[in-house]
Amino acid sequence: MNPFTFTQASDVDAALARLAMPGVRPIAGGTNLLDLMKEGVMHPGELVDINGLGFDRIEQDAGGGLRLGALARNADTAYHPLVRERYPLLSAAILAGASPQLRNMATNGGNLLQRTRCYYFYDVGTPCNKREPGSGCPAKEGLNRLHAILGTSEHCIATHPSDMCVALRALDAVVHVRSQGGAREIPFADFHRLPGEHPERDNTLEAGELVTHITLPEAGRFAAHSTYLKVRERLSYAFALVSVAAALDLDGGKIRAARIALGGVAHKPWRVEEAEASLEGKAPGADAFGAAADIVLRGAKGYGQNDYKLTLARNAIEQALSTATRGTEYAKGEHRGEQQ
Repeated sequence: MNPFTFTQASDVDAALARLAMPGVRPIAGGTNLLDLMKEGVMHPGELVDINGLGFDRIEQDAGGGLRLGALARNADTAYHPLVRERYPLLSAAILAGASPQLRNMATNGGNLLQRTRCYYFYDVGTPCNKREPGSGCPAKEGLNRLHAILGTSEHCIATHPSDMCVALRALDAVVHVRSQGGAREIPFADFHRLPGEHPERDNTLEAGELVTHITLPEAGRFAAHSTYLKVRERLSYAFALVSVAAALDLDGGKIRAARIALGGVAHKPWRVEEAEASLEGKAPGADAFGAAADIVLRGAKGYGQNDYKLTLARNAIEQALSTATRGTEYAKGEHRGEQQ
């Protein structure tokens, strides 16, 4: 690991002043950043400890939605009574990720900023356009069984690793950030980027910006019929091959509204509003769910080892929607997601 300076921010203004300097990164839980530093993928010259800035509260906002502090731990978020009651989809997604130890350390803001787990990105002895723009993407012809089938480019086929972010995309979250230039709001759909010509950029944060909190709109209509389905190689501590955050608003045996977001298939959580609209007014069932899945996966492309995801993703969407129709499984006690 390269040497670096470690400082603790005394207040928000002090933190933002430091983060405006080149080579300075914030650190809270450090569950991903420290790994990247140990592997030589990232080399910040200074780390600023932001744990004392007070962005750790979870509370209802004036509009009936929820405000999630960026420094609130993932575990505290998943088990918060308001999250479990009003946004069980989010609770289930968080509990499907990482391990209890990591969830106790990882923060909500840090979860948004995770880097891909692509083999080549972590191996500094191989080319990677995300790590070194212009060096190539060996995953396209190499080991790619975990890689993307949607939204790829010739420069990168990596996937975003977060479970929490898939649920946040389905729930129309908004990310709030601050810098020395002021504050701004970023709709979750616009926070993460597809690789395009610049795979080295994972998100739309500008230099010096710090995530302060995430807001969720009032979402009680989806609480009774939602599920997070994560297909993985093993139950414990594994990233998604394909995951689906599905939520339905049912009225008299018909679908009034739907939400479908996928993980493990793209460089960002994948959602196609056209597919959701296709379900409105329909009776829940295999035909409607299959048609919606086809819309979500329009243009999907495998790269050899990950061709199985084309079928797996379609089946997972149908299964998740069917499970959501039957009703939400609330996380209680030894919920199996807690073991992962």
